[in-house]
Amino acid sequence: MDINLIEAADRRLEGHVRRTPLLSSPFLDEIAGRRVLVKPECLQHTGSFKFRGGWAAITALDPEQRARGVLATSSGNHAQGIAKAAAAHGVRAVIVMPSDAPEIKIANTRALGAEVVLYDRATEDRDLLAADRIEADGLSFIPPFDHPQVIAGQGSVGLEIAAQAQEEGVTEGDVLVCCGGGGLTSGIALALEARAPGLRPRTVEPEGFDDFARSLDEGRICRNPATSGSICDAILTPEPGRLTFPVVSRLAGPGLVVSEDECLRAMALAFARLRIVLEPGGAAALAAALFRPEEIAGEAVIAVATGGNVDPAVFRQALDRHG
Repeated sequence: MDINLIEAADRRLEGHVRRTPLLSSPFLDEIAGRRVLVKPECLQHTGSFKFRGGWAAITALDPEQRARGVLATSSGNHAQGIAKAAAAHGVRAVIVMPSDAPEIKIANTRALGAEVVLYDRATEDRDLLAADRIEADGLSFIPPFDHPQVIAGQGSVGLEIAAQAQEEGVTEGDVLVCCGGGGLTSGIALALEARAPGLRPRTVEPEGFDDFARSLDEGRICRNPATSGSICDAILTPEPGRLTFPVVSRLAGPGLVVSEDECLRAMALAFARLRIVLEPGGAAALAAALFRPEEIAGEAVIAVATGGNVDPAVFRQALDRHG
């Protein structure tokens, strides 16, 4: 993995991806005690940054591989990104999703033309189900984060941040990233290393699912004791990726951890002050920027709002509790 792979993916994304802006609000700056810039990937195709990695991975396949189709495993955002990218290329997509994934994500994935295979997290082996379909149908596997081309596609976010931060006069500070397996964080880290070395990436995770923070602290990959049970479903993974962890451990600062209620509060504030809709996992970085000021360095902080595919009931909860 290097900047050349990211730049190549970025060129393939040109004309197909939304170049999301940096948003700000004086009200958020006042809460955080510093300047807060928000990168709203909730405005991306399919409502999250995952479209970038899906497009990069599918366009990197040779024609024969694409013709056979692709398979992905996902709780929803990667599923939708792969489904949309596959549909644009006339590629068959099979997505293995947990049955407890938000209904809106399952419905959206099907609406984009993908075949959805549901499984029970408690009783079924997702990887075994996926392996059986891959072998039976000759599909190419595109995992949600531990894949060079997926990481490269997500790294395009970092290229944009580097250029936009420079335009805003921000050359030093922390870039907070909602983190599951680390695909986005590692891609951003590699891009910033090459284009904006004064900006430091930081992982942000929900309490109880802070495998990356613990892994960075201990210098080895640590697993979460649970794989479900948080409203931040978009960023729940068992452990950091084998490809992503070495990159993040080399380039990122210490991991940050936020509560579910802080994510809900950040969702309400993002809607009230920026007029954007975030899901809990997609609001984790903004929550850290606003409510963990003592753990962040610099006069400005950049928070990547990674996704907006929120269940309506959860969004109502955020607004009712903190609106």
